[in-house]
Amino acid sequence: MSAGSQFKRYYSKEILGLPEETKCIVRGWVEDIRPLGKLMFITVRDRTGLAQIVLNRNIVGEEGFAVGENLTRQSVIEAFGKVQKSRSQNVLMEVLVEKLTVLSRSSPPFPIDPTGRVFSSLDKRLDARALDLRNPQVMAIFKIRHTVLKSIRETFYRLGFIEVNTPKIIGQAAEGGANLFKLTYFDKKAYLAQSPQLYKEQLTMSLEKVFEIAQYFRAEKSNTLRHVCEFTSLDMEAAYMDEFEVMEVAEEVVCNVLKDVEKENSEELNILRVKLPRAERPFKRISYTEAIEKLNKKRRIEWGEDLQTKDLRMLGRVFKEFYFIYHWPLAIKPFYIERLDERLSRSFDLMYGYLELASGGKRVSDRQELEKRLIEQKLDPKDFEYHLRTFNYGMPPHSGWGLGVDRLLMVITGKDNIRETILYPRDPRRLVP
Repeated sequence: MSAGSQFKRYYSKEILGLPEETKCIVRGWVEDIRPLGKLMFITVRDRTGLAQIVLNRNIVGEEGFAVGENLTRQSVIEAFGKVQKSRSQNVLMEVLVEKLTVLSRSSPPFPIDPTGRVFSSLDKRLDARALDLRNPQVMAIFKIRHTVLKSIRETFYRLGFIEVNTPKIIGQAAEGGANLFKLTYFDKKAYLAQSPQLYKEQLTMSLEKVFEIAQYFRAEKSNTLRHVCEFTSLDMEAAYMDEFEVMEVAEEVVCNVLKDVEKENSEELNILRVKLPRAERPFKRISYTEAIEKLNKKRRIEWGEDLQTKDLRMLGRVFKEFYFIYHWPLAIKPFYIERLDERLSRSFDLMYGYLELASGGKRVSDRQELEKRLIEQKLDPKDFEYHLRTFNYGMPPHSGWGLGVDRLLMVITGKDNIRETILYPRDPRRLVP
């Protein structure tokens, strides 16, 4: 028997809606096997859920029934059969098998229980990530991630942005050389990109409004719950916009993501037992100076200091939804951020509780000012000559931001550890699988 015109492959979720006697093909991995005399009930999982198939010794014969008897859990199978009503109270429809084929036989014991019934540490799960993804709760995270990425792209397309791809092997450091992975590029010194910053600024000269979703790299020997060495960043840059206008773009992106996840991933949210965070526009906005004033009611912080995790946690208890902290001190922001005055920059961070999701602002668009800012931060303008040269061609005023997609997934899925939201995370201790 082969998959011809008489039989069609249906996902587990679709079988519930099929009329009786429908000829179908079920493919997936075996989760449970329950023999009962001349009958054998097998639960098969695929990416949409569970289906029950039934082997009847009288129908499949001794040879066919032996295939079921020799099955191992997690083996990948293909079953041809007909849909029928189930006698079980927990299963409405099932498939009476006419032929069962083992496409790939598993070899127990397994390093983790992919059903999630037996607890496994995150490290053990990540060591067997491909198997871990068969856990419905883990799979739910990455189905939501798919919706998030799709939603982001659709929002930027509607707003007239052009999607771009910038180099990940670079010859100069966008942030001045800190926390970069160094490598040898033939006979030259090179780095893995930690940001598309300089490239996306240059692209506003012609394409005007650009965005990119890509992996970036930071050589930080940090083992916190919110840092990894390879992360997915959403970056945008737009000519003729100021910091407040691109903050509005960030609001629209986040609100559309939440709306689309609510629409498309209700089942996954139920599996994860989480509720989406609230996001009402406009997001709350407080200046850095206002934030310092609030924090100084609890502990003394000097104006001009960067905010530490404990400070952000204190603010997060006050602002429980998405909010912006804007106009940070100039001295603690990158050289490409434009000054508001001698002390302040035209910058902002998008926050959710204590978690920084995005950082951005209005950029310097004058070459002389940019050289001055480089020198102020003890960087050599000669190291940025290729970038500075583009300002001679006419650089429009522009603004932008970068948002951590993995961190946004943490907020949506209720996960405390960023590694839960990345398929194969990389941190100082993990290079495989």
